[in-house]
Amino acid sequence: MPLIYKIWRAPEWDALTASGSTRGAPVDLADGFIHFSTAPQAAETAAKHFAGAEGLMLAALEADALGPELRWEPSRGGALFPHLYRPLAREEILWCRPLPLGPDGRHIFPELA
Repeated sequence: MPLIYKIWRAPEWDALTASGSTRGAPVDLADGFIHFSTAPQAAETAAKHFAGAEGLMLAALEADALGPELRWEPSRGGALFPHLYRPLAREEILWCRPLPLGPDGRHIFPELA
């Protein structure tokens, strides 16, 4: 059961919990798919796209449960990243936790599998 992760800004997370599904954040809508990261990629994603941002949420999902619309495609440096080509339902998220900033300005991640 490989897990993948999505970082949400608070308004995006609130919208997902209110509506029950989402097509993602503005960047996801622009790109036509929902961006996810693996455990080794998540901290770099936070540093690159969410540097200094407060109020973030980190959601975990089971990659295999997302079906054939989840595709692994090359991105940063040719690494394969998971991209979902359909709306995401709230019930597909296994857990979601705050992603606070540490004293050094980098996000503090929970232990990721």
